[in-house]
Amino acid sequence: MRLLRRRNDAPAEVEEIEPVPAVDGTDPRRPTGKGRPTPRRREAQKRRTGPVAPPPKTRREAYRRMREQGAERRAEMRAGMMNGDERYLMPRDRGPERKLVRDIVDSRRNAGVLFLFTAVIYFIGLLIPSVQVKAAITSLWLTVLLLLVVDSIVLGFRIRKLVRQRFPDTEVRMRSLVFYGVTRATMIRRWRAPKPAVAVGQPI
Repeated sequence: MRLLRRRNDAPAEVEEIEPVPAVDGTDPRRPTGKGRPTPRRREAQKRRTGPVAPPPKTRREAYRRMREQGAERRAEMRAGMMNGDERYLMPRDRGPERKLVRDIVDSRRNAGVLFLFTAVIYFIGLLIPSVQVKAAITSLWLTVLLLLVVDSIVLGFRIRKLVRQRFPDTEVRMRSLVFYGVTRATMIRRWRAPKPAVAVGQPI
């Protein structure tokens, strides 16, 4: 009878313990988090980088995307090279010394530009059977050639002077810098790469 009486006894009431607030003042009964569902990875990536292109379905489409990406990369590299960005320049154009040489050449009017036009006129004149025309064209050719030599000498002296003033401890050979400047001076201004960064007559 005692055993039956013990089993039928109601369990004692358990005292409800009030949760202790956290040190930082937050209520532990409240769910932790931002109060909103966590965004999916695809949605988060879409907000960061814009719409993601679906994967290519065929091999031809994959090749087409590779060509487009390559064309964009080449266009970016060419734009950087034309703007004088050191990351995209060819080895012959890199360095502050060559940047100075380019500015020296681009800030003056060079007789070397006449060399290309005179060469075209000279070879066309050789096709004309007239002796007087050939003699006149030959005289013009020799005059421009002499002017080119004199102008190249003057340009070489200016390059040596400014490079030694701006970069007295340079290890670049002066002869290569002069040759670099004379070669650039024989090109038409709009064809030069990198494109000119200074105007004609601008002090260097």
